[in-house]
Amino acid sequence: MLLWATVSVVALGFLIALEIAARHYGLPGPMTNQAKEVVLAPKSGPLLYAGMALMMVVLTWRERFIAAGVAIGIDVIFFLVRWAVDAKMMFGNGALWVTLGYAVIAVTRRTGRERVLLLKGVGLGLLLVAGRKTGDTWLLITSKTRPTVLDQYVAIADHALGNPSWLIGQLVKATGTIGDHILDYVYIQLAVAAVIVALYQLRNVATERAFPRHHLVRTFLMIGLLGPGIYMIFPVVGPIFAYGADGTHWAVADLWPNTPPPLNVPHQMPFDEITPRNCMPSLHTAWATAIFIHSRKGPRILQFFGAFWLISTLGATLGFGYHYGTDIIAGVVFTLTIEAALRSQERGWDRSGIQLVAYGTAIFAALLVSYRYLPMEMAEHPWVFGPLLILAMVSVIYGYVRTTKRWEPKAAPVRQPEPQPELV
Repeated sequence: MLLWATVSVVALGFLIALEIAARHYGLPGPMTNQAKEVVLAPKSGPLLYAGMALMMVVLTWRERFIAAGVAIGIDVIFFLVRWAVDAKMMFGNGALWVTLGYAVIAVTRRTGRERVLLLKGVGLGLLLVAGRKTGDTWLLITSKTRPTVLDQYVAIADHALGNPSWLIGQLVKATGTIGDHILDYVYIQLAVAAVIVALYQLRNVATERAFPRHHLVRTFLMIGLLGPGIYMIFPVVGPIFAYGADGTHWAVADLWPNTPPPLNVPHQMPFDEITPRNCMPSLHTAWATAIFIHSRKGPRILQFFGAFWLISTLGATLGFGYHYGTDIIAGVVFTLTIEAALRSQERGWDRSGIQLVAYGTAIFAALLVSYRYLPMEMAEHPWVFGPLLILAMVSVIYGYVRTTKRWEPKAAPVRQPEPQPELV
């Protein structure tokens, strides 16, 4: 209980700090934007219902049906009112109302462990929603506080990998609107995919009256908490902005996805105060990797789902020109290091856990340093640095799989029946 109280206080302080920072730039912060969605049209209805679904893991099946019915009923009323006054249409208010309603029920109608369990469920759902709002504010801060970007460095370093964003971009463009729409949906609904995997992991909470010690939501939120800090250190806007038409006059040239950038000595380049510096590392890749990892212990259909979402996310991040190949490698290493740290914290730190986290951190730092200070060497010797980059990522993957496999509880050996004397 003390840990949850500490986390709640830290989260509240973090939200207040982001609210103040956003107000400094004349825009509403995450708390204001979330409060508006109680009445106004939400930005993402599916996300609010995904948050409510997370909250409902602590409820009985009867309570779940009632909660879902109330949420849908409230949304129908909002829909009719908005239709009548010709306002912006979006669902999700009902899900937020139900989630907040259960927070009131927990405080006023529940006691002891039941109150704590329900508050944990409500907190889990609201954290998912608040994470989206804090992410939007973080992106605003990166665009306002980082007037120059390092895209030229990353684009030159990407030559060592064969310029995958340019290659996949041409492939996605060739698939037409069908491939574009599928990848766009996968890219946008990443949080909903995470909730599907998390719901499987949390399926027994209502009967066991306790949460598992480690699950996907913990990793998901930690990635979102730490990732924007790297954005501030290594600001990058992405190829479609720095080398494409979306960058307007700020772009180096309109090259993406048809012409890879020339091998010129890179420089920091100024960019607008609107476009987020949210490329290094690729958090979409990091989150999709976390979904893939946590889906491995589910049924076969969930494993296929996790693999599909990871592959599709990689196709979207590269094919839409949002990321470079170097971002992808950094995102994978970033996730595995965070996952290793959380699992070590859950089971108790030991030598293998410390070594794995330290190794992942060192590789991640080495990637950033090499992208910043060795891009020309990497581009001029692709057959050396390309395999090295892949090998660095694979070494972290291998270390994670090898170490965590030893952490799994060993199944008890099957006891063989004792031989019986033969009856004569």
